[in-house]
Amino acid sequence: MEVAPHLVLNRRGLLVGAASLGLVSLLEGCGGRPGGNGNRLVIGLETEPTALTTAITSAGAVQFVSSKIFDGLVGYTANLTPVPRLAMGWETAPDNLSLTLRLRPDVKWHDGRPFTSADVSYSLLEVWKKFHSRGRSTFANVIAVDTPDAHTAILRLSRPAPYILSALASNESQVIPRHVYQGQDVLGNPANNAPIGTGPFRFVEWQRGQYIVLDRNPDYWDAGKPHLDGIIFRLIGDSASQAAALETGELQFCTGVASGDVDRVVRSAGIRDQTRDYALQTASLGLEFNLDLPKLRDVRLRRAIAHAIDGEFVLRNVLYGRGEIATGPLPSNLGRFYTDDVPRYPFDPGKAEALLDEAGLHRGPGGVRLAFILDAQPTGDQSTRLAQYIRAALEPIGIKVQLRSQDFAAYVKRAYTDRDFEVLLGGGQMGPDPVIGTQRFYWSKGIAKGVAFSNASHYSSAEADRLLETAATESDEAERRALYAQFQRVVQADLPRIPLISYYQVLLARDQLSALSNSAEGIYGNFADLKLAPA
Repeated sequence: MEVAPHLVLNRRGLLVGAASLGLVSLLEGCGGRPGGNGNRLVIGLETEPTALTTAITSAGAVQFVSSKIFDGLVGYTANLTPVPRLAMGWETAPDNLSLTLRLRPDVKWHDGRPFTSADVSYSLLEVWKKFHSRGRSTFANVIAVDTPDAHTAILRLSRPAPYILSALASNESQVIPRHVYQGQDVLGNPANNAPIGTGPFRFVEWQRGQYIVLDRNPDYWDAGKPHLDGIIFRLIGDSASQAAALETGELQFCTGVASGDVDRVVRSAGIRDQTRDYALQTASLGLEFNLDLPKLRDVRLRRAIAHAIDGEFVLRNVLYGRGEIATGPLPSNLGRFYTDDVPRYPFDPGKAEALLDEAGLHRGPGGVRLAFILDAQPTGDQSTRLAQYIRAALEPIGIKVQLRSQDFAAYVKRAYTDRDFEVLLGGGQMGPDPVIGTQRFYWSKGIAKGVAFSNASHYSSAEADRLLETAATESDEAERRALYAQFQRVVQADLPRIPLISYYQVLLARDQLSALSNSAEGIYGNFADLKLAPA
């Protein structure tokens, strides 16, 4: 993404430009010099959020910030077992057609109003099902939410939905206050950018392009927490600048250091690497083709492109070994449903050229067979480096790729509202269940203007839809696995999307910050347990 000049740090970690003085003053007011902010955690944020609630979007930057402001109905252990949060307990009916949530009675919104089952009902039926890219499929079978009392919400289902408990974390399905949203424009509501939540931290200020400030919630339902007095997210879009700010102590935590710089940075005194496979934050990237464009409809073209990409090179030089090369739409860490028994496209430039010839895409002036514009999702070093590699890899087979860059908000609008693109390098989380993470990219009923991170390709396959919809309601685990295996084979043959990589987001922290909790949530946890030792 583009970063305003006054926000960029040079390699010595010094803020440059007079406009940065406001941020320095803010930090000093929170406890001293930049990086010495008392009991406030300062985090480097590489991508500016488009909003501050994930009730309406699944964007990772939004999840990172807003999961501290909103608690989820449940949390998850490292192996994705649900644990109580806003819901103290739950029961599934014997016929699997209802899920009863027992809500905490002592939770308040940050404006002092009580949190109730009416908020859950409104959020699910009027927001998640309509505006959230994953919620449209996750909650498709929820036909009603009964609220017999203020602390009981009963989800009524038209068909079984065994995955729903896997979708109720804060990063995924944030309950928003009905009294703030009802009767208002959901997508245009000012509360999307100045949120009122239930979580351990309250929203204070968002200076676009600079920082987001959160304060400790003194009325948080989990007594004694949070331990931090607040969190400051500083927008630093350049990976080298994030590394420098971490090394100088201006940040205590960041996710934007380039994979190739990690070993050097962690050799600095007082810095540790917390990167690991947090199940809810493993991201996947792939090429998504606009199938509304005739020049991209021939599957032989897409298969040729897949054969022209050297996965081993990408693993070594883009991921630096921190992730894996994708074999299909599901990453291998979704072991319950993953299969590698799918059509494969090993690196073979000769096969790629033969497929292009077969498709009638012969070399013209300059040896070019086809040209397209590639819009890479502006969410970090991996995406940028992978886009550059793809451009270089496709040139020898006669495909000319023009890279186009923009900030995150412009990318989302271009791809999902305006459809002003040819090929995207994009993606997101594919789990924790295929209905939640993967279905949105392939389900024809997920095609919806303005819904981000959905079926951008406009892929429509009756067979893929049937497999997805049947698997979503199948209660027998073995049969679900079989259905998803067949789905993976179908879409890997059709290739509306070429899955490329799955990677673990780099997480670096100074030693004064306590370790993240051992859960599946990683950076999408609420940080209520984190502590800062004096610098």
